[in-house]
Amino acid sequence: MTSIRDTLTAWRQDNLLRKVLRNTSYLFVGNTLSSVAQSILAARLLGVLGFGILGTVIAFASNVNRLLSFRMGELVIKYMGQFLAQEKKEHAAAVLKAAALTETLTSVVAYLLLVLLSPWAARYIAKDVTTAPLFTFYALALLTNFVAETSTAVLQVGDHFRSQAIINFLQSFLTVALIAYAFLVHGNIWLVLTAYLLGKSLNGLALAAVALRRAGQMLGPGWWRASFRMLPPRREFWGFALSTNLSATVSMLIRDNEVVWVSYFLSPLEAGYYKLALAVINLMVMPITPFINTTFPELTRAVAQKAWLRLRDLLKKMTVISGAWTGAVALALVVAGNWLITTFYGKEYGPAMPAALILLIGYGVANVLYWNRTLLLSLGLPNYPLKAIALTGAAKLILGFVLVPRFGYLAEAALLSGFFVISIGLIVARGLLEIRNQQSPIRNPQ
Repeated sequence: MTSIRDTLTAWRQDNLLRKVLRNTSYLFVGNTLSSVAQSILAARLLGVLGFGILGTVIAFASNVNRLLSFRMGELVIKYMGQFLAQEKKEHAAAVLKAAALTETLTSVVAYLLLVLLSPWAARYIAKDVTTAPLFTFYALALLTNFVAETSTAVLQVGDHFRSQAIINFLQSFLTVALIAYAFLVHGNIWLVLTAYLLGKSLNGLALAAVALRRAGQMLGPGWWRASFRMLPPRREFWGFALSTNLSATVSMLIRDNEVVWVSYFLSPLEAGYYKLALAVINLMVMPITPFINTTFPELTRAVAQKAWLRLRDLLKKMTVISGAWTGAVALALVVAGNWLITTFYGKEYGPAMPAALILLIGYGVANVLYWNRTLLLSLGLPNYPLKAIALTGAAKLILGFVLVPRFGYLAEAALLSGFFVISIGLIVARGLLEIRNQQSPIRNPQ
């Protein structure tokens, strides 16, 4: 039998695996400061209620943007990456141009919609009409991130993850520095929200500037003059965009809107506990999340080259890595989670621990099998994840209206975990079946 040492040696010699891990390490370093220091300082400064209102404002703005977003990043990685692999630069340029213009338009529309919805959100979600200006103020982040998804995808397609990591680090440093200042001067929620807005704005504008420069290097000068006639067939291209938009909308309603739902069903106080539980779980998710961005381009290349054995090998290795990390952190949270919360965030956040343990189940599955949706996107099957998420998500939403007002935010945590387990299980099974079907007629030696 192959020893563990032999296995590790073989993995170290795997250039594709080393590339993914290297790129992921760049993004991980850039995100670490943001995920830990910001939440601790903001939580201690604002208290449970203020922390819940802050999370509600930021989540609501982000989700209005997702409502109109066509997830241009996935579209760019899928088609621009595919065309570059085939050395069709004009086609790749047309994809980038179409994505950038579409995302800019939707960002402006999302900003206007958020401004209109702010009074409603303040009354029915934050449960305080005086918070309406907070929603309107943070809406500015949608304008400064007008091509953030497209820009991020350009950097990923071109393997420029270090640039993205530097921008993430600068954003994190600015945000944490301003929140630390607010903490020292006992500032209010306005100062904390300003910190998040300035950090978000720096991220969006810097990504756009760097991506514009990188696009010129990859596609040549004057790439923006590429004709839209170079785009893939209209039905396929915009069908993919619509599918990913619907998928993003469904995910927004079901998975990414948790703090907003808890605030709507219960109150911003319970939303504060729930937001803290999500922050604790983020300690487990944080190192794995960058793998989604770094693995997707490699999956797309492998599928475009029909390198099925290489694709299966990459999935296997990444699952082992994500599983090992997830298991270790899950054990640590079970043993020391309560101490972690009360020591770093404060004793008033103690009620968040049961929710964190429930969320640990669903997020653990999502963490280990993080590649589930991007695999099907790479295989050209964007509709199946949408169907799986929509069906299981519809059940979650319906049960949410019934159970959460009665049993509280622990019921919301249980519903989210159940959603992850069932939907991801279905998506993974479909992806592996498609690889098997593609591989069986002709065994690719790669």
